Amino acid sequence: MKIIRVFIGLSLFLLLMQNIVFAKVILSPLFSDHMVLQQKTDVAIWGTSAPNKEVIITTTWNHKKTRVLADANGNWKVSIKTPKFGGPFDINFDDGERVILNDVLIGEVWLCSGQSNMEMPVGGWGKIVNYQDELATANYPNIRLIKVEKSTSTQPLSKANFKNGWQPCTPKTIDDFSAVAYFFARNIQQHHKIPIGLIQTAYSGSPAQSWVSGNSLTRMSDYKPIVDKVSSSLSSPKDSHTPTVLYNAMIHPLIPYSIRGVIWYQGESNDKKARQYKTLFPMLINDWRNKWGNEKLQFYYVQLANFTDLKKEPAESTWAELREAQLQTLMLKNTGMAVAIDLGEVKDIHPKNKQDVGYRLALIARAKVYKENIPYSGPIYKSFKSTGNEIEISFKHINKGLVIKGDQLQGFAVAGADKKFYWAVAKMVNNKIVVSSNMVTEPIAVRYGWANNPLCNLYNSAGLPASPFRTDTWEGITQ
Repeated sequence: MKIIRVFIGLSLFLLLMQNIVFAKVILSPLFSDHMVLQQKTDVAIWGTSAPNKEVIITTTWNHKKTRVLADANGNWKVSIKTPKFGGPFDINFDDGERVILNDVLIGEVWLCSGQSNMEMPVGGWGKIVNYQDELATANYPNIRLIKVEKSTSTQPLSKANFKNGWQPCTPKTIDDFSAVAYFFARNIQQHHKIPIGLIQTAYSGSPAQSWVSGNSLTRMSDYKPIVDKVSSSLSSPKDSHTPTVLYNAMIHPLIPYSIRGVIWYQGESNDKKARQYKTLFPMLINDWRNKWGNEKLQFYYVQLANFTDLKKEPAESTWAELREAQLQTLMLKNTGMAVAIDLGEVKDIHPKNKQDVGYRLALIARAKVYKENIPYSGPIYKSFKSTGNEIEISFKHINKGLVIKGDQLQGFAVAGADKKFYWAVAKMVNNKIVVSSNMVTEPIAVRYGWANNPLCNLYNSAGLPASPFRTDTWEGITQ
């Protein structure tokens, strides 16, 4: 009997201790001191407490109390209305024991994703152009940073791995953070004085299919068998190239944290299947919009920069086809593309000039989200017209006019019915480009910047470069 009483007593003690352990509110790792919440919306906040326990949440921007009851497993989630940007504020969570988040800002939250050119830090392994001065002056306390650690999973996870909680931007914290994201946020804040929260979730070398959810990716016949195999597997995937594994580990746990939009720099790892990317990339964007329940979620991305050796003659190009897929994705609403065809390097797939990349992305946000009346895109191909041995090309987004940087236009090629391209003589006439070649008597197609590393120098009056393009729809070299 004594043994039984001891056993019962020990059981009751362990049960009591378990309840004590779970009595305190535990928040998702996304919620910490210094965080930024999206302004003027209903933000989701979630965590755990004791099963069936009431949690009272008090916010100092309106001093209102919101009550939520944890379910039988202790999980709870609540929606709280946020005001116009401002702060700092506190959030108090009370289920009998208090947890307080301090120095919370209300502003704009942007998700920053992709592969290594998004991951590339200001300092660290990146060492961008002028990085020492950039680090020394990176004191922006109203820019807040949080980085998702690299991980993979065959199943959608409820929690991501974070190196730290939210941190204010300082020379120390920005050293190992995305340079593109930092310069994007810095430019917006300099013009609008609004707090910016940046969530970095990027993985070097990753292809787009790793970032799409399984239930979306199965709609592509190329991936359905792989996704079915991955989703039924409990062994960790070997690498980040496995379809869906980065979505599962690095995107799904962030949903439904309220965000204004996404900035994206990726594509190098999909260049051999650029034709497929025309379907895959829009699918990724729509997938994330569906998951966040926001069909108007802003999605701005960087077109691939120039890279590798120059070609003497016009030729097919996997990178050109990938850029075309990115260009065509502009057909989706609430998207924007920063052209980087003049920012690359011949020998380095990680070009050091990330300031202009972030600036061009910021122009899109400033125009589309923050309603500035500014040019945000370089010239985009609109239409062409054949006249004898010449072709006339029209563009959108010319601003106050087309501009040639240099003595003469470069990067244009024309072809006849034989599909053989030759370099063209190009001239600007009434803000249109007229091209011809004495090698092609009846040109029917034009290409511009159609190479991995093209020489091209067409801009608009705002100093933004024209996107590479082609007028033909002939079969390419990617599958």
